[in-house]
Amino acid sequence: MHGGLLLATLASTTTAFYFSYASEPPGLYRLIDSLLFSIPALLILGSHEMGHYLMARAHGVETSLPYFIPAPFAFGTLGAVIRLKGRVPSRNALLDIGAGGPLAGLAIALPLLVVGVMLSRPLQSASPHFPPSLSLLSLAADVGHLARHWLDGTTPKEVLGSATYFGDNLLTYGISWAVWGRLPPGVDLEAHPVFIAAWFGMLVTMLNLIPVGQLDGGHVMRAYLGPKADLWGPRVAGALLILALLFSASWLVWFFLVTKVVGFGHPPPLDDEAPLSRGRKIISVVAWVFSFLCFMPVPVDILTLG
Repeated sequence: MHGGLLLATLASTTTAFYFSYASEPPGLYRLIDSLLFSIPALLILGSHEMGHYLMARAHGVETSLPYFIPAPFAFGTLGAVIRLKGRVPSRNALLDIGAGGPLAGLAIALPLLVVGVMLSRPLQSASPHFPPSLSLLSLAADVGHLARHWLDGTTPKEVLGSATYFGDNLLTYGISWAVWGRLPPGVDLEAHPVFIAAWFGMLVTMLNLIPVGQLDGGHVMRAYLGPKADLWGPRVAGALLILALLFSASWLVWFFLVTKVVGFGHPPPLDDEAPLSRGRKIISVVAWVFSFLCFMPVPVDILTLG
């Protein structure tokens, strides 16, 4: 089953990239570009889940191998998961299991990001603006403009085209600046497939490190704060609504998942009294630092041309 799901996800991510994101003309080169996305992306996802798996086994917690999840939309996958089959013995173990996945995934994603930036090329591009076009504010304004044109009997301004904008974070900004220097206004990098794979890996890391419930970030927060971690759930949900309003409506999906699916609670480890070791406290800070560095308020946007 695990191998079949992996092959199915390789096929779905390759197909999704081929038809939605590849810039080469249809044919062999577009297929190669698609594989240059899907193989590194699955390597990052697999490393992430194996980080969880190995840490769980190290602490004697029975767990499954990774289940990759193919999808017929977006980037062709909903990620991968493992299933813990036993209780976590301690807060130290909870921290190791929770942080092990994101840090293992980033150990693969960051070198790939450097390679991807080096393989990308600068080109003329429309500049992102605030609020982004996919924020709730912009979408509401667009509905208002269309209603006004309908009432006035006028035709909306013609748009010459559009381009997909992959949101930046501090890591993509920093590495792009180190490789290409400061790009002039109206110039951006045409993202190479390896760049997009690394970006996708950081997106997955960012979302998993949301500090709530049984997400990876929730594991880290619960290990660090103990039962007080549950109090952060409503605050995180409120922050997601603000992000949806000002930056991207896609945050509404995560607001729904956090409030209705994941939930704010977290089961305690068997030993909830023993404090975290000093080394685990350092690891939790490292995880939060990378959560900040990977954070993209605008994961994806559509830039209009003309």
